[in-house]
Amino acid sequence: MTDGTASDRPTAELSAAGVSIWLDDLSRERLRTGNLAELMGSRDVVGVTTNPSIFAKALAQGDAYDEQLRELAGSGAGLDAAVETITTDDVREAADVLRPAYDATDGVDGRVSIEVDPRLAHDTEKTVETAERLWRTVDRPNVLIKIPATVEGLDAITRTLAQGISVNVTLIFSLERYRAVMDAFLAGVEAARDAGHDLSRLASVASFFVSRVDSAVDAALEEVGSDAALALRGRAAVANAQLAFEAYEEVFSSDRWTALAEAGAIPQRPLWASTGVKDPDYPDTLYVTGLVTSGVVNTMPEATLEAFADHGTVDGDTVTGAYDEARSVLQTIEQLDISLAEITQQLEDEGVAKFEDAWTDLLSTIDDGLSAAKDS
Repeated sequence: MTDGTASDRPTAELSAAGVSIWLDDLSRERLRTGNLAELMGSRDVVGVTTNPSIFAKALAQGDAYDEQLRELAGSGAGLDAAVETITTDDVREAADVLRPAYDATDGVDGRVSIEVDPRLAHDTEKTVETAERLWRTVDRPNVLIKIPATVEGLDAITRTLAQGISVNVTLIFSLERYRAVMDAFLAGVEAARDAGHDLSRLASVASFFVSRVDSAVDAALEEVGSDAALALRGRAAVANAQLAFEAYEEVFSSDRWTALAEAGAIPQRPLWASTGVKDPDYPDTLYVTGLVTSGVVNTMPEATLEAFADHGTVDGDTVTGAYDEARSVLQTIEQLDISLAEITQQLEDEGVAKFEDAWTDLLSTIDDGLSAAKDS
């Protein structure tokens, strides 16, 4: 499909429906070639999310980082310092590329996320310290510091926001944890208000993961194996996210939120994450078309973005009118003796572990690069 005009671009239609399109990817090659800037025009991209897996992949491919690795090796930089320098440089540059979107939306979009070291996911104090350092190092108003929604991460979220630092809360799988995340957000913004921070520039998104829920629930449904169970395949993830938005509407219409909004605060938007379809039997735009409503973010891997740009459709709001059906889907799954609470906790644990593994890969790649630079 050609870029076309705004009126015939599916991504433009999605944006007009109130969904902010972010790209779930970043690399120095993408920055060097101007690809990110091009996607802002042709695919209506207004934000970027990163994670350890994305950086590990970027460092492992091509030679875009070779020159910086030689400089770091020559300066005697340690491994952790080298990782932080390389990743924050990419995020800073991406933030500059996206600055026009940040200015045009008065700070709502144009955001770039960078994650704290995932090995700190269960260490509140070090997460807060790292978030502060990353915020200072990137030194751009449109950065978001990613903090996982572990139990230990909840207090870190509140304390980081309290300092006027914008936060992307990641790895949210369950409705119960999402409510705790929103409470942590409200507490953080209240503390930021009391400390005199400008709430109109304090942003946050809550990254609610989608496709991984279907992968796990589908496996449990297939183990049950009945016709009734198999008929529910591919429905849990969207239903879970739809009910998350119902919870969002409830919290952000409360008196507690109204008081903060009157002080200039902006809401913590739901962000649909893990939106790449993992089962080839499902439509490749399932987690975009099924989650259209105003005031959310959908961060997409490039393959999903291109699929939606090619043949995606926007058929109105597919979230707010679906709460009863979504509740019925999840209740029916529970009646099959499938515990969503156990599945979502397992997904959180696995998510942290996967990012830790990716971080280890990233460290190894950079360590190899530094060693090669020293030998050259």
